[in-house]
Amino acid sequence: MPDPKTIRALILDVDGVLTDGSIFLDDRGVETKRFNVRDGQGIATWLRLGFEVAIITKRASRGEHEIGAVMHRARELGIKHVIQGARDKSAALDEVIRLTTIPPEHMAYMGDDWPDIAPMKRIGLAITVADAAKEVQAIAHWTTTRTGGHGAVREAIERLLELKQLDPLTTT
Repeated sequence: MPDPKTIRALILDVDGVLTDGSIFLDDRGVETKRFNVRDGQGIATWLRLGFEVAIITKRASRGEHEIGAVMHRARELGIKHVIQGARDKSAALDEVIRLTTIPPEHMAYMGDDWPDIAPMKRIGLAITVADAAKEVQAIAHWTTTRTGGHGAVREAIERLLELKQLDPLTTT
């Protein structure tokens, strides 16, 4: 397993990782998502400590007159790099590498389903959630005890910070 202490960026899938995988559509086709507040606190802390976060998602969510749930949440948390509608997540990872200038061996990727496998094989640390597809669990370095949308991202960040010997409560 790669050394988690070298991880400087966390790349996240949305559906099944930041959410429980449910997609809510109203009668006008406007999509909403439910995000976990503790995942958000973990992400905000990771960013505050000087690390990067990016989102790569296959879906492109937006409402009729709005930026969409994913972009809204990313802006709330201060996530600068968001790639939606990524048909090829490995190609999207190339874009994140270019934007952040962080080499893939210093990145962690957290995914849960088949489209995440290719980028997970290319980075330093592959993380998945407890309810991920078995093929994803088979290639992951870590599997969280929590399921997607229920604190799995927070769990992964806590573990990374612990291995880096960083205290999220006292480190600035």
